[in-house]
Amino acid sequence: MSGTRVQETSVELAQIMTPNEGNFLGKVFGGAVLAMIDLCASATAQKFSGRLCVTAAFDRVDFREPIEIGELLTIRGHISYTGRTSMDVTINVFATNLANGERRHTNTARVTMVALGDDGRPTPVPALECEAREEKIGFLMGRLRRELRASRLAELEKHELRFDSATDAELSAWMAGAPIS
Repeated sequence: MSGTRVQETSVELAQIMTPNEGNFLGKVFGGAVLAMIDLCASATAQKFSGRLCVTAAFDRVDFREPIEIGELLTIRGHISYTGRTSMDVTINVFATNLANGERRHTNTARVTMVALGDDGRPTPVPALECEAREEKIGFLMGRLRRELRASRLAELEKHELRFDSATDAELSAWMAGAPIS
């Protein structure tokens, strides 16, 4: 396989969390973390593809624990899967208490980015070279997420059509707990 090695796609961003990023509970606002994840995903995808890239989807973001104001937030991204014009970027977020050096893995995210050509339309991306076992597993998991996402969307569309054509009595029954599928 000839392409860019996974380890060469890595990007790391870091920022101290200030009260500007705080929520009403005195923790870092989830939206601030999402914005930084999106920036890291964009930088990672652009570094890999050499093209302007846009966010197509946030497949999943797991918030494992809160991030404190004053902690150093470090966000690491790498390409884990590539399609023809899209890339799955795996993002890991770490919070470091600068006073005692304690570092915690606080978030994981999967972001799909699409490379754009000069005409603003999706354009092919390079091949991703997976060498280590965990890189190969990451690639296959990215492919599986893509396949499951497509089937999940088709299933949701089928149910939406079913709901649209349902009677008020059927809708009420489902809302009361009757099985939907």
